[in-house]
Amino acid sequence: MKTSTFVYPWDVIGDPGAAARIADLGVQQVTLAAAYHSTRALTPRHPRHRVVTAEHAAVLYPPDPARWADHDVRPYAAGDWASGDAYGEAAEALTAAGLDVHSWVVLAHSSRLGAERPDTSVVNAYGDRYPWAPCIARPAVAAYLTELAAEAAVRPGTGTRGVELESCGWYGFEHLHAHDKTAGVALGDAARYLLSLCFCTDCRAGYGGLGADPDELAAAVRGALAPGWAAGAGGAGESGLQGIEGLLGADLAAVTLDWRGGVARTLQEAAVRAVRAEAVRAGAAARAGAGVDAVAGGSGRGFQVLLHADPAPYRTGANSGVDPAHILGVADGVVLPCTGGAAGAMLGPFADHRSGSTVLAANFNIVRGMGGDPAGLAEDAVRARALGATELRLYHAGLASDADLADVRDALAKSAG
Repeated sequence: MKTSTFVYPWDVIGDPGAAARIADLGVQQVTLAAAYHSTRALTPRHPRHRVVTAEHAAVLYPPDPARWADHDVRPYAAGDWASGDAYGEAAEALTAAGLDVHSWVVLAHSSRLGAERPDTSVVNAYGDRYPWAPCIARPAVAAYLTELAAEAAVRPGTGTRGVELESCGWYGFEHLHAHDKTAGVALGDAARYLLSLCFCTDCRAGYGGLGADPDELAAAVRGALAPGWAAGAGGAGESGLQGIEGLLGADLAAVTLDWRGGVARTLQEAAVRAVRAEAVRAGAAARAGAGVDAVAGGSGRGFQVLLHADPAPYRTGANSGVDPAHILGVADGVVLPCTGGAAGAMLGPFADHRSGSTVLAANFNIVRGMGGDPAGLAEDAVRARALGATELRLYHAGLASDADLADVRDALAKSAG
């Protein structure tokens, strides 16, 4: 199976051996961050540094001011952790090492945006804002995310052949925050969904348009969660759609799912359209002799667009909940989190709706220190293929130790043999 590993530009820039080392793993592709959230990341082999702190969500290339002139919400440029055209510089080195490069674009996740523009954030049933979670029902946010997807995905002149869109949907309560202190009450899957519901003015209007009084809905959410705050376990055993209905009631649960599902589908469709249109424009510029590489031969359909996704429609976060049948009719495929025995639950719902060209990429964590199992990758790959996976994703070559990478190299060699 075709295999790609995730990489940050700072893993490559300033390390002359990085691109060749990645290629020697046995991967054919790199999924390279072009727009990314704040993070603190180890760089175990870099000759100049060991820790990179990306202070805020940013684009890792110079954004086009003219493109954003009419937008109320705009992307932030990176600081010294990815200055200049970091994406383009890293892509050039990786391409020279014989690797295909696809961009990695994180959309609805930006703490700086929420801090500077509180009006863009998800607001829970208690009135608390989640600054890391832009509300995708806000028109200015949706327009920003759609434009960001197009600009960050294609990157003319870099040889980029496709994109993976992460967080292309709702973000909610779940968030790895600095010095997090949220584990005092154990929240089940359904309770986390309730705590992720947004009650900004646009979402309140959306619930109202579907026949639910937003004040009564918010009160119902608070009432459903109240026993958990007292007992220290908020619906810990409640999960899935049944669990949500059990906590909120079937009618109110349906309203929230209908509203949020429709908003997410609209954003996903718009983002994919925008990326493909941008690929067509870049291809036309190449044919006109504008000095940029031919992107997808001028065909938007030739530029691969994948979404990081989860088959449970209520899920929020990096792997957005989707309807498998719908999303495979919109994008070229999905990237699914399969670490820890999750491959069956993730791949199965999509396998029934794929066509001959559909990409079902099974994403495995290869970093032991982050819960991954690089030594088991060969067996994981066999199982994933049997369950319908067409490609593999490895998270993350830049973060992995030398021992982790040695196991990956052995596993991919074994699979190839």
